[in-house]
Amino acid sequence: MNNIVKKGFYFKSYEAPFQSPFDKLFAIFKELITHTSGDFDEAISWLRELDKEYKLTDSSYTIDDFIEDLKKKGYIREELKEDGTSGTGITAKTERAIRQQALDNIFGNIKKSGSGNHKTKHVGNGDEHTGEFREFHFGDGLERISLTESLKNAQINNGVADFMLTENDLVVEETRYKSQMSTVLMIDISHSMILYGEDRITPAKKVAMALAELITTRYPKDTLDILVFGNDAWRISIRDLPYLKVGPFHTNTVAGLQLAMDLLRRKRNTNKQIFMITDGKPSCVREKDGSYYMNSNGLDQYIVDKCYAQAQQARKLHIPITTFMIANDPYLQKFVNHFTEANQGKAFYTGLKGLGEMIFEDYETNRKKRIK
Repeated sequence: MNNIVKKGFYFKSYEAPFQSPFDKLFAIFKELITHTSGDFDEAISWLRELDKEYKLTDSSYTIDDFIEDLKKKGYIREELKEDGTSGTGITAKTERAIRQQALDNIFGNIKKSGSGNHKTKHVGNGDEHTGEFREFHFGDGLERISLTESLKNAQINNGVADFMLTENDLVVEETRYKSQMSTVLMIDISHSMILYGEDRITPAKKVAMALAELITTRYPKDTLDILVFGNDAWRISIRDLPYLKVGPFHTNTVAGLQLAMDLLRRKRNTNKQIFMITDGKPSCVREKDGSYYMNSNGLDQYIVDKCYAQAQQARKLHIPITTFMIANDPYLQKFVNHFTEANQGKAFYTGLKGLGEMIFEDYETNRKKRIK
C-alpha cells in the first residue's frame, strides 16, 4: 500500500504555555512593584487583594509560599527602612527582571541582534564583515585577507598541479564601521505627572527601563544617561528607575536640557541625541543668584524664551532633541512645535499607550546616521 502524505495546515485548540504558580505570580508582582515605586509591602498588599478577587492561588500554593520563594531565589532581602525599622526590599536581581519584563512588554517584537551595534554605510577599515570582497591593496592588514577566497583564486589562476599563491591572488573582505550612539533620556517628574487621576509616571518609568535594557543588551557600545527634572534636574542610575516618584515640583525644562547637554559634551561618540518625556509646560527656571522664578499660569514668555535658547544651543552642538508629549493641550503643542523648530528636532504627540513603541522606533531610526 502506498503511503499517502497529506500536506496543509492542522488546526487545534489553543493551549496556553505552562506557567508555574511562582512564575504566574512573579509576572504580576513585577508590575505591582513598578507601580508602587519599589515598595514591597504595598505591592504584596495589592497582590493579596488581587488574589481575593481573581483566585490567583489555592491551598497548594499561597501568597506566603510565593514570598518564601522570592527569598529563596534571591529576589527580596531584609533591609533597614529610612525610619530605622526592619523591612523587606527588592534586590538587584529583581530590578533586572523588572527591566527585562518592561523590554518584553514594550519591545516584544524585536529580534535580537548578535552584533549589538549600529551599522553605517561607510565601507573601510571597520570591524563588521560585509560579505563583499576586493583585491588586496598595499597597506591592508593581514587579518583581513580571506584565506578561502584567496586559495580559490590561486587554484583558478595557477592550477592545482602547479599550485602557488601570489599577491595577485589575494582578496580581502570589506568591513564597515560600527557607529555608537550617546543618548540622554529626560523624564519629567513634576506634580502634574500624577494629577487629574492619571498615572503618567509609571508608563514613563517602564519606557526608561525598557530602553535601558535594550541598549545594555543589544547595543552595549552605546551609552544611556537618564535624568529627571522638576524644580531642578539631576542624573539617576538605571537601578534607581523602579523607585522613581514624582514630587511637589514645577517643570524646569531648562535645567534638564542644560544637564543633558553637559553630559553629552563629555561623550566622544559622533551621534548624540536627547529624548524628553513630558506632559506639562515649562513653569520654572533657576536664576543666576540661585533663586527660582516660577509661574504655573499659562506659558510664561520669559521661561519659554529660555527653553528656545537651549533648543538652539543643542542645535549648534548637533544634538537633536526628540520630545514625546503625553498631553494634548493645543497651546502646549504649539509651544512644542516652536521648540522643535528651534532645535530642528522632532516631536511626537502621543498618549500613554504606544509611548514605548514610538520611542523605540525613533531610537532605531536615529542610530542609523552616518559617521561624518
